Amino acid sequence: MKDDNFLREMNARHLWHPMGHPGEQQTNAPKIIKGAEGVRITDIDGHDPVDAVGGLWCVNLGYSNDAVKQAISDQLWQLPYYSAFAGTTNPAAIEASYAVQEFFAEDGMTRVFFTSGGSDSVDTALRMARQYHRLRGEPTRTKFLSLKKGYHGTHWGGASVNGNNRFRITYEPLLPGCFHLPSPYTYRNPFDETDGAKLAEKIAAAMVDEIEFQDPSTIAAFIMEPIQGAGGVIVPHASFMKHMREICDRYGILMISDEVITGFGRTGDWTGARHWGVQPDMMTIAKGITSGYFPVGGVLLGDKVADVFENAGPEGSIWTGYTYSAHPVGAAAVVACLSETLRLDTKTNAAARGTQLYDGVCKLAEKYDIIGDVRGGHGLMTGIELVSDRAKKTPMDAETMKRVHQATYEAGTMVRLGAHNVLMSPPLVISEAEVDVILASLDAGFAAA
Repeated sequence: MKDDNFLREMNARHLWHPMGHPGEQQTNAPKIIKGAEGVRITDIDGHDPVDAVGGLWCVNLGYSNDAVKQAISDQLWQLPYYSAFAGTTNPAAIEASYAVQEFFAEDGMTRVFFTSGGSDSVDTALRMARQYHRLRGEPTRTKFLSLKKGYHGTHWGGASVNGNNRFRITYEPLLPGCFHLPSPYTYRNPFDETDGAKLAEKIAAAMVDEIEFQDPSTIAAFIMEPIQGAGGVIVPHASFMKHMREICDRYGILMISDEVITGFGRTGDWTGARHWGVQPDMMTIAKGITSGYFPVGGVLLGDKVADVFENAGPEGSIWTGYTYSAHPVGAAAVVACLSETLRLDTKTNAAARGTQLYDGVCKLAEKYDIIGDVRGGHGLMTGIELVSDRAKKTPMDAETMKRVHQATYEAGTMVRLGAHNVLMSPPLVISEAEVDVILASLDAGFAAA
């Protein structure tokens, strides 16, 4: 490893970073994170804040889980790689597929197609949805419905169903046939509806209207996050996902639950769909499946979808995949991570600590009028929307957001900014005392603004 002076000098000189301007990265260099332990990260200058971002919604088990690290190490020595394309497999992949099926059995998922991450998983799910309808003799079902404010990765298909135009406009035209419904976002929505149940009903009516307008025989799938993450931690009313499920069933549309963020205990249950009492037709997973220790994702399918593929002729072949699908090292990480996730019962801690964090931020909202809205309370997902005028709901300017971010970091906590939102998704093993550190840091950050 080069010395610290070299790292500072070369920071952002040659590396372009996701989700940022390459020129600004050179003038305002990224923080260099050199180490991590438990739920804390350590930067090159020796600061060790609590990581309230959890890496990127993914380090559910914290940075010190020896069982997952050991599984990765052992597999590297035994079989560091082999292809899982048709004709070959490996023991770790077989074991991982069984572990995943067991974990998601209550959600009705019985098959898994492994990918390299969440964006891969979404694109693969969209492809499979089209193929499913083609195999059933409905090749005109090619369109997709999704929600505004939703986030589904950055591949071509995922960007097309994304509900945030920041990820779309620069790269348009994208995949045709993608249509977006209003978000279940009670703080801002086109209906000016603050009642979550009524908003859910209005969005359901809008969905039916859009389906009828497009012609039901042209729509392949509806994809949604059970709780919208990157869009600002937008928590729908408990009836919302059930409305969407019923409409999908009524019109023969597949429901895809994007569990890349919400899976593996993040919501206080093992999946977001389960949290709302819904069984989707397909799920997309990643992030928490290995706690971020190795890049793995997957598409999960229930019997309704799987049976169509498995009982089809040659046209049922899956002509998509990735070099690292069912990578043996990743598969070993999956097995160990799922075992540790269950052993530690992370969903229970996520529920308790999520309530503590949400309640604490609500108290801060009484103190600071720059807090326009607080969202969360369902596991360890919390969003704070900042405004410059609370009465008018005027979004906070970018410079003030950066000031809040830096002051919070200096006070002891790393948070993430998403436009005018402060987003938090700490490791699911976080303690009560560490949540108190987050709240005290936020207090300092808001005071600085």
